[in-house]
Amino acid sequence: MIARRQQVALALTAVLAAGAACQAEARDDTDPAGRPAPSAAGGFTLVASGDVLPHSTIIDRARFDAGGTGYDFRPMFSGVEPVVSRADLALCHMETVYGENGEYTGYPTFKSPPEVATGLAASGYDGCSTASNHSLDDGADGIRRTLDTLDRAGVRHAGSARNEAEARTATVLPAGKAKVAHLAYTYGTNGFPLPPGQPWAVNLIDEQKIIADARAARQSGADVVVVSMHWGTEWQDAPDRRQQSLARTLTAARTGNRPDIDLILGTHAHVPQAYEKVNGTWVVYGMGDQIAGAMFNHQGVQDPRGNQSTLARFTFTPPANPGARWAVTKAEFIPQLFDIDAGRVVNLNEALKNGAEVQGVRDQIRDAVLSRGAAKDGLVMSAP
Repeated sequence: MIARRQQVALALTAVLAAGAACQAEARDDTDPAGRPAPSAAGGFTLVASGDVLPHSTIIDRARFDAGGTGYDFRPMFSGVEPVVSRADLALCHMETVYGENGEYTGYPTFKSPPEVATGLAASGYDGCSTASNHSLDDGADGIRRTLDTLDRAGVRHAGSARNEAEARTATVLPAGKAKVAHLAYTYGTNGFPLPPGQPWAVNLIDEQKIIADARAARQSGADVVVVSMHWGTEWQDAPDRRQQSLARTLTAARTGNRPDIDLILGTHAHVPQAYEKVNGTWVVYGMGDQIAGAMFNHQGVQDPRGNQSTLARFTFTPPANPGARWAVTKAEFIPQLFDIDAGRVVNLNEALKNGAEVQGVRDQIRDAVLSRGAAKDGLVMSAP
């Protein structure tokens, strides 16, 4: 069994290298079919991915990839870098905080090497949500180190803050000709209290605050408002009642004839969850874990779904009339797998195209994503 897993890991590594080389040749202002890219036509593409959750084994792997000196997370993202880097805007979810001076830990309280940020930036990520149940694993110092490190890497962030002014300021990122506001919130912080005198340190889910923040971002000039939500029930591939209720409330909020929120991106459940169009707005209930070590469910059993996820890709088109909504004209998902043995994120469609035996895993992810009828609203599983 070990030999077989090693063979699969080697095969997937070869697939990733071949796929990345092929896709790199196509990077210009056209899509693979030769059509103008959305940004060239005035629109933009947004790519988003799930939890980056470096367990101790992942940290060890990054040290191995760096040759034993320092940490290198860039190879882990190499299989999806072609997709991420081609997007006009790419968002990740940085679930953990960063440590310092080699004091790095995995579960249950995480402190990750700051080189994670370098890997994210090198892969093409423009920003990350940082509100999670692990945001306070190292208190206010952990937040400060994490945001300082992301700043140095050139990766924007939303969901946690070093000071009140930062907490009150929406993160706005350019995407083609649009300005995109990125807001982020979490259901809680694993029982760790907010730092004394810093109630703004981590954004907690409060539907009225989220709507108010979205409206403020719009009034400040954002064309599109994207909300990241760290929510849901772990190991449950169906969205729970709270997720569904929040999705309905948030997508129903409007100012005039325009929705206040244009896209919701979910994380936390550890498994891929459904995509659904709610009140005319796309909701990704859960993208799953993009990078994580071996994941064990609440029964203490290793669950391979904890290493499965999706990349969400949405194409936004500018409105015909000023002040109207930017419309999602194409909604896609790409199934992924973090191969623990290879230490790499695998684009499963790319791997399948190149002969890897991953159809069962790919189809399992597809079925979860489409389980709430998103196909009838136009969601498609993207080609590589």
